[in-house]
Amino acid sequence: MNATHDNKRILAMNRRLKKKFLVVAIATTGFTPIFAHAQAYDAHSAHAATTASPATAGTSMPGMDHSKMNMPGMDHGAMNATSPSKTSGPMPGMNHGENQAKPSTQKSDMGAMSQGGGEMNHGAMQMQGGSAPPDARDPNAYSDGYTLDSGKYSLGPAQRLRMSDEHNFASVLVDRLEYVRARGNESMAYEGQAWFGGTYNRAVLKAEGEVARGKLLDSRTELLWGHAISTFWDSQLGVRYDHGIGPNRGWLAFGVQGLAPYWFNVDATAYVGSNGRTALRLSTEYDLLLTQRLVLQPRVEVNFYGKRDEAREIGSGLSDGVAGLRLKYQVTRQFVPYIGVEWAGKFGQTADFARASGERPTETRFVAGVSFRF
Repeated sequence: MNATHDNKRILAMNRRLKKKFLVVAIATTGFTPIFAHAQAYDAHSAHAATTASPATAGTSMPGMDHSKMNMPGMDHGAMNATSPSKTSGPMPGMNHGENQAKPSTQKSDMGAMSQGGGEMNHGAMQMQGGSAPPDARDPNAYSDGYTLDSGKYSLGPAQRLRMSDEHNFASVLVDRLEYVRARGNESMAYEGQAWFGGTYNRAVLKAEGEVARGKLLDSRTELLWGHAISTFWDSQLGVRYDHGIGPNRGWLAFGVQGLAPYWFNVDATAYVGSNGRTALRLSTEYDLLLTQRLVLQPRVEVNFYGKRDEAREIGSGLSDGVAGLRLKYQVTRQFVPYIGVEWAGKFGQTADFARASGERPTETRFVAGVSFRF
């Protein structure tokens, strides 16, 4: 019995040992190609590396002779490999001096690349440029020799192509052509301007006046040269002529006209007349869009004079002013009918002249009219 049990134990141990040897053999067979591939890859990587870390910079690599390697276009003699801390020492077994590199047609020279300090010298690298090839097309010959001023397609100097700011344009704007009623009195009033010229320089004609019972009560006419001084502003220089009650007056005019911040239209002009007369006129208006067609326009105008003019019943200082409110309906951008109300007043010595002639210095007016442009 004892001998039988001993034989069974021996057979069981033999089976276990056979299984362990079988597992080891299978594992060895499976990992052997992986180790062989890894060893070959490490050898290739060690050959391709040109710099070494400070700890391994001086490690020799025996058995590698570069003298028998033919690498066209690569000049190892001009490569300077240094570590950040110190220059690496010679590497036994790597004979770069005997390397004979045959020149290639690409002429790729890596001698211009200096790896010392981790920088690349781009100054020696030849970039694209230079002379055009002999068969390159002339960039000026795309029109087959024809130009704007000569050839069968020439337009001639009178019809040459011009930018938009070289053309002259014209415009007429009648801002107020209205019927006025105040305390039973009726009259017609007008105000407008026209201009002709280009973007930067133009001739400007301004006119404003009032007609009652077929008689011109008062009028102001200005002929100005306008010059663009900024995107939204023009300077204006010219003459002004006053006609109506009393003697006519002539003035030199200088002012500015344009669009102020928050979309206020501003017109400010100073005048110098004969006998030391001076004047200043200020006006502004604003378009408040209630809808795309319905516009509410407040308007203010004041006049100052530096000298008393009894012949025209004008006093010095603030002479007169008008504040109005007009409701406009834009049938089109060029044709706009409106109704409104305005308050007009005379001040100071000008008010005294009005009272002396039996007139009230202030009045409320109801207006209805149209503004148009073309």
